[in-house]
Order: sequence, then C-alpha cells, then structure tokens
Amino acid sequence: MHVALGGTFDPVHDGHLALFERAFELGDVTVGLTSDDLAPKTRHVDRYVRAFEDRKRDLAAELEPLAESHDRGFEIRKLTDPTGIATEPKFDYLIVSPETRNGGERINEIRRERGHDPLEIEVVDHMMADDGERISSTRIVKGEIDRHGSVTPDREGRGAKRPTADGTERSD
Repeated sequence: MHVALGGTFDPVHDGHLALFERAFELGDVTVGLTSDDLAPKTRHVDRYVRAFEDRKRDLAAELEPLAESHDRGFEIRKLTDPTGIATEPKFDYLIVSPETRNGGERINEIRRERGHDPLEIEVVDHMMADDGERISSTRIVKGEIDRHGSVTPDREGRGAKRPTADGTERSD
C-alpha cells in the first residue's frame, strides 16, 4: 500500500508523530512537505516558518526510525499545490487530521474527475497538551508548550518571528 500525507511540519511534534505512525502502519509513506512559497498560505497564524531544506532535513530524521521500525520506505516531496501529491494515482490512503478531512474529500473529488479511485481517508485525532488544548506547531513556536505538549512558559529563543543575532525578533 502507498500512503500520502502532507504539511509544513515546523516543528515536528507528537501530533505529527501520531500521523506518521498511522501512515507507516498502513504502508510505504510519501510526505508532501510544503514549499517555501506554499507554507505561508497554509498557516492559520502569521509566524515564521523555516526554509524547506531545513524542514526536510529535520523531517527525514524523524521519519527514518519510524520507517525502520515498521520495515517501510518513505519519500519526502515538495508540495507546491495544496492538493499536492495525493491526486496521483499511485496512492491508496491519505492521512489527515480532523481539520484537514475536508481537504481530503476535495482530493477524492479531483481523483474521481481524473478517473482514479478515491483514497481511503484515515483521520488521526489530535494529541492533547498537558493544559488540555491540542498540540500544534504554532503553540510550540509561541513558546506555550514543547513538542510533547508540556507547558513551557517563557521558553528562550522561540517566538512568532525569526530571531536576530542579538536575540530580538525581526519581521521578515
């Protein structure tokens, strides 16, 4: 089986790891990683997102042990379009979170229009932080929680904007 999922993954957190774990349970995984141009359009909050190559490197480091533990392969591809790779005929499953389920349904509409079978959509529930709110990259970048959902107020060196050499934030 071939499994697709996509996102910005900056930074990778336990919620993302749950998505990846389910994907590897089902088959070989292709992750569509948003391009630098697409990433700002997919965010709900205006914040700095690291460069594609940095995100790709860190994502590969997270995926390698999961792939090995499941004896599966994986590939990371650049997403330049929100529907991305999942409209390609080779995929069997699409992994989504609750808020991206509608996007998965749209992908299946496109697949049907192109004469492809629809994907099985697997919805993976959110992981909750210690404070009862969901774990998200935005909350991590804001310094509210760490990647595991532990509350971490006033984390040094994190913020909504890119830090400068003197530790202040700059807007890009």
